[in-house]
This record gives sequence, C-alpha cells and structure tokens, in this order.
Amino acid sequence: MSVVEVAVTGLGVVSPHGDDAGAMFDALMRGESALQPVFPELPKPAAAALAPFDELGWFTKLQLAGVDRVSQLAVAAAEMAMRDAGAPQDVAPERIGIYAGCGMGGAAALEAAYRSANGRVPPLTIPAFMPNAPAAQIAMRRQVQGPVLTYSVACASSGVALAEAAKAVQRGEVDLAIAGGSEALIVPGVVLAWQAMQTLAAFEPGEAARAVRPFASDRNGFALGEGAAFMVLESAERARARGARTYARLAGWGIGCDATHLTKPDAAGQARALRAALRTAGLSPDEVGYCNAHGTATRIGDVVERNALADVWGEALDDLQVSSTKALHGHLLGAAGALEAVITVLALHRRQLPPNAHGADIDPECRLNLVPQQGAAALRLEAAISNSFAFGGTNAVLAFRRT
Repeated sequence: MSVVEVAVTGLGVVSPHGDDAGAMFDALMRGESALQPVFPELPKPAAAALAPFDELGWFTKLQLAGVDRVSQLAVAAAEMAMRDAGAPQDVAPERIGIYAGCGMGGAAALEAAYRSANGRVPPLTIPAFMPNAPAAQIAMRRQVQGPVLTYSVACASSGVALAEAAKAVQRGEVDLAIAGGSEALIVPGVVLAWQAMQTLAAFEPGEAARAVRPFASDRNGFALGEGAAFMVLESAERARARGARTYARLAGWGIGCDATHLTKPDAAGQARALRAALRTAGLSPDEVGYCNAHGTATRIGDVVERNALADVWGEALDDLQVSSTKALHGHLLGAAGALEAVITVLALHRRQLPPNAHGADIDPECRLNLVPQQGAAALRLEAAISNSFAFGGTNAVLAFRRT
C-alpha cells in the first residue's frame, strides 16, 4: 500500500514582516530585522518584533468582543492560507480539520484582567485567553466541522500541529487540513516574566535590531515576536486533481521528548527527533540541504542544537546549510514552528536560503555551515528541515521535499 504524499497548497502569515508570505521572505533575504525597543517603562530594556496588523480589516467592532489578538492573527493567517490554496469549495465541512499550535493563549486579555483597577473584568476574558480560542475562531469563520484541535507544547506547539495535521491527511481522517499556529505575547507582564528567566537578549541603546545573534560568540538570548502562520495541507493526489499549486511536500516529521529537564535542552533527545523526521521522509542526511534551526541565541541552546545536528549528519554536516531566522523576526514561541516552516517551504520553493543574521563572530562550539549575511542561492536544494525544540523537552522536526 503506497504512502499518501502530503502537499502544501496554501500559505498565510501575519508576521513581524507583514502579511504577505512572499514579501516576508524577501525581507528576510535582505536581512531586515523587525526587532525594536518595547515598553520603555520597564526596569530593563526589552526588544520585540511586533506584527503590523489592522484587526478591523478582518473583524467588525462588534465581532471583536472577546476575541484576543492571538485569535485575530490566527483567523487572518488561516483565511489567507485558504485563499492562497484557491479556497477549495468541494470539501464537506466535516472533512476539514484545524490543527493549531498556541503556547500561552490570549496574553492581552489576561493582562487587562490583572490590571483592572476597578475590578470590572470583561465577562469574555476566559474565552478570550483560552489557548484553543484561535482554533475555535478559525472554525467559526470557516464553518469547519471536522476535528478542531489545539496543541500547547511551548515552542514546539505549531510544529507538532503541522505534523499531526499531516498524519490526519495521510490516514484519510480529513481531506483538507488548516494547520499552523499563533502567538501574541508582547505585553509588559509576559516580557517581565521572560526577563526574570534571563533568556531575553540585552542590547545597547540603538542596537535593538541586532540584539539577537544566533550561534555568535557574543550571543545573549532571544527577543519575543508575535504573529501567526498557517498552511493548507491535502493529499498530493487531491491537489493534482483540482489543479492546485503545490509549494512543497510535508514528507516527514519527528516528535519526541528529552525527558531530562524542564528548560535545559538535550542533544540526544533532539537527535532522536531529527532521525525520526528523516526516517519518516525517507531521506538520508546528505540529501537535506538546509536546516531552519531553532537557534534561540541562548548560550546553552545553540551549542546543544549544533551537537545534535553533528550527531545525526556526521561527515555530511558541512554540506548542510543552516540559519536561524529568529534573528530577524524574533521568537514566536507557540507560532515559531509554523512561521519557520513557511520560511522553510519558501526556501525550497524558491531555492533561496535566508541568512543567519548578526553573527559575524561565530562561537567555535557552534561550528556549522551557516548561511552568509547576504543569504544564498541553493539551485540544487531538494529537501529541507525545520527544528522546534521546546521547554518541557518536546522536540519537533519537520522535513519538506520539493515537488
């Protein structure tokens, strides 16, 4: 019995570089950073990447009651993905599924409730901040009656969501999957919490745009980003039958847990996920030309990821080109896997690799074939992977093939 190939036929993003996936990719290729200073009232400087987004382009003022920004971004990105896929009309509502990643839910609604000076908390605060609200809002907008599922697995949330969606398409549980994730956490309370963990990048005045330096000797952490990214997944056979454009195939995935520490990553656990993704995709390491790394620019995390790649790729490591685009769009946490998967798909589709920005002096312990500052052409690129390694120890790796 032949394996069903899963095609990526639609892409939709609301990102720190805008809401056009192609224009976003162009900006990344130019090395444009969306990081900027936020919340000057906080005791320590903070940088973040905000998504330019007009909610009134997608909702009426009446509809916005009880809809947190995280859900607004999700609805817009999912809708754009469906439009990009040709908005297929021949699928019964119960044969469509939504698979959404969201790490922390509606932060703006929760922050407003905590800061309510008069004790009058909005009555829709609970449905606004629950992590499954984005998926539910997409379902109502699109009248989706199949499985509507949310995966809350920290930084691996939307990577896991994409893998689970691909499995559902492959098994015939749905004909069409809207899969991805959203996150909108740029509020003072969340930023303070991440600063308390000492994981956010410090920077000098005027240097916020270059604050995140993955794999560099002077790296000192990440910056938060916000946004949403969704893909439309369907069988390659169905895509061909309706004449749909296919960007790439989601060919493999690996999901596993370090089971060692809540916040400290483990190279062996990451290597298991990498091998599982290659095995599912039927790929050998030397067939994969690009890795969109998790690359958070933390002192420990970048070394661990490099060691995991070295363990799996062995002598072929120098042939694998690597970049972490978090240097430019920030860390979207629960939406990171989806946004970076879209970037990986476009890298394959265009055969162009976005740069590993801001890393002029690379840490010897992070020795990798990093994509140069100006980006790179990859005329022979046939397969690529995207890594998402989460607090809690869950690792998710997605493997894509060109069509």
